[in-house]
Amino acid sequence: MKDLAIVGATVVDGTGSAPTKANVLLRDERIVSVGTQPPPVGAEVIDATGKFVIPGLMDANVHFIAPPPERLLKEEGRYHEMALESAAVALRAGLTTVFDTYGPLEPLVKARDLINGGGAVGSRMFIGGNIIGFSGPLSPDFFGSSPIIGSDTIARINEVFEAGVGADLLWLPAEQVRDRVRSYLDRGLADLVKYGSSGHQQMDHILFSERTQRMIVEEAHRAGLTAQAHSTTPESLRMEVEAGADLLQHPDASGRHPIPDDLLDDIVRRQIPCACMVQTERYVAWNEAHGIPPMQWLHATKDVNDRRLIDAGARILLTTDAYLTRPELRFTAMAPLLQGDDLLTELGEGHFLWLEAVAERGMRPMDALLAATRNIAEAYGKADELGTVESGKRADLVILDGDPLADPRNYRRIADVFKDGARIDRDALPESPWAEVRDAD
Repeated sequence: MKDLAIVGATVVDGTGSAPTKANVLLRDERIVSVGTQPPPVGAEVIDATGKFVIPGLMDANVHFIAPPPERLLKEEGRYHEMALESAAVALRAGLTTVFDTYGPLEPLVKARDLINGGGAVGSRMFIGGNIIGFSGPLSPDFFGSSPIIGSDTIARINEVFEAGVGADLLWLPAEQVRDRVRSYLDRGLADLVKYGSSGHQQMDHILFSERTQRMIVEEAHRAGLTAQAHSTTPESLRMEVEAGADLLQHPDASGRHPIPDDLLDDIVRRQIPCACMVQTERYVAWNEAHGIPPMQWLHATKDVNDRRLIDAGARILLTTDAYLTRPELRFTAMAPLLQGDDLLTELGEGHFLWLEAVAERGMRPMDALLAATRNIAEAYGKADELGTVESGKRADLVILDGDPLADPRNYRRIADVFKDGARIDRDALPESPWAEVRDAD
């Protein structure tokens, strides 16, 4: 690959430094230099005068394979194709790297490896597979079973997701849980570890003891991976913190009660990364007027926590919990989750809404950019390669037609996306099918 120079742009490099006028030189998959030196002879030159270069955007929590039960049945054996479509939608929207924190491990690995090997175009994926201690999607933990799907089929599909670390672990002594988790991680497929500190549908249930949670975190660290938990109550969040989690996934979703003052103070003091699902004020108002319990009070509490965490100076990560909200989902049991304005969980759209939402809550524009780039790379241990526009880093860049620090809506004004130094043909990538239906309504 020949040299490529982006010239004349204002560079917001993601380190927290002030924006500067600079040229960015790319060679192969890397950033060679950021400065005032002219492009070398023979380099391809992109005139970005009046534009803004930022690091490739990231999302700390997505789900690339999260369709309704009927689609799981229809697409059985082709789940990796769902992930590839999701990855393409995400990349088109400027997300060069995502962290998939729940899904079927082997299909996600297949999609990840296809993208990394150049066999498909999409966001770079780091994957966790199953949430340790959770059952598969056709179980009470998620969608529930279906009367039209046989029990053998339900068990087979669930096992693809559970991968040996499902809900049966909740019956085991701590040492046996450790052994099962170690076997899962010794396969060398997962990039991160997520476990259940509390339940999913039964959000008020603690799943693992404090001792067991510590062991799961220890096994993640033994494998060289970061650890996080699904938590939805104040005490399950406290247990996750005390177990030594590296980042806190949706700590703002603390159920009926806000995060206790002492726990919030401890999280902020220790600067534990907080992957918060911040939603726009328009959505919060809709939820207050029309939301359905338990999501109604969950979102209300979450808004209180988000404001407190931001005001206290917590280390925030952009997080959407997004998936490909295909049109047919409007006619399933998931329909109540797809109502209202500004859906954070819409892949390809949610991260833009998140950036607007944190601005509404007073987060400084530079802090918002760091929350969408460097902070996520650091939280997941990827900062040596990703997250900033600096010499030696992977050449993941987004060129914007407007200043993102002046108005968060400018993150939508994407002129170009580069991943690993390659200029992405965004017109060749799909948009979210949900967007097309929404615009037609």
